[in-house]
Amino acid sequence: MIKSPTDPLLSAGRRVITREADALVALSKTLDDSFSDAVRLILGARGRTIVSGMGKSGHIARKIAATFASTGTPAHFVHPAEASHGDLGMMTRGDVALVLSNSGETPELADLIAYTRRFSIPLIGVASRADSTLMKRSDVRLLLPPAEEACDKGIVPTTSTTMTLALGDALAIALMEHRRFTPEDFRDYHPGGKLGARLAKVRDLMHADTQIPLIAHDAPMSEALLAISRKGFGVVGIADEAGALCGIITDGDLRRHMDGLLELRAADVMTPSPQTIAPDALAEEAVALMNRAKITCLFVVDPAQDGRASGILHIHDCLRAGVV
Repeated sequence: MIKSPTDPLLSAGRRVITREADALVALSKTLDDSFSDAVRLILGARGRTIVSGMGKSGHIARKIAATFASTGTPAHFVHPAEASHGDLGMMTRGDVALVLSNSGETPELADLIAYTRRFSIPLIGVASRADSTLMKRSDVRLLLPPAEEACDKGIVPTTSTTMTLALGDALAIALMEHRRFTPEDFRDYHPGGKLGARLAKVRDLMHADTQIPLIAHDAPMSEALLAISRKGFGVVGIADEAGALCGIITDGDLRRHMDGLLELRAADVMTPSPQTIAPDALAEEAVALMNRAKITCLFVVDPAQDGRASGILHIHDCLRAGVV
């Protein structure tokens, strides 16, 4: 169904997104040295970053804690109401507290704030009121700029939570970049799902040792046929006198040398200088290479091992792992 440009539902959606986008621009412009102070405070912590908030701010706090933890900054969420009933014990000296409250006066945060002051736990406050209790008692104050909530009534936490979420992402990325967090580090925290598959290395998926179909260059073709059949990859690698991979025999090579095949040696039939890939390459790169070359297997060659084959990777191994 085609909606007119004056459709009130469409207009409402655009108004909300525009209002929140404007608030994010304002937030970016108002970031100051307090942001850098907050990053340094977290970097200097011996313990964890404890993130807390109530209501919608609590949901944002959970996400920020998860983002921190997955990007190299140890963190966890503490619910302020549960904190008053024993969970304050999750916070210890050496931790840093990051507390979120749009008003800065959320009553459920009182015990948690008092606990940080009592035990000298550094407190980073995020709120929209500079004169609020949270901001007055914080060691580092991250002040949200004035911005209308997305609803015309101004009562639904929308623009304020969007700014807080973006601020949490900004802290996480600044911390990640300072720690020189690599894609390899990221994969350690994300071994499952699509992210894990995208960051999988060839060495994680390849077949190695006795599973590699490999024969000497002077081996008879009868041995090559047995290796192709037994290993199940449809190919066999050919090693030279020094053990380096120098060629490959595929089904196509066999068809091209059908006449007198069993009287030949592997070196007579092989295709020299086959496509290879390094074990530390991403599996995504291997799939792209196989697609370009229109092949289904790649021998894995470690440059540090004098050209010797250290494994073999089949495209089905990548597909099973979710690499596409």
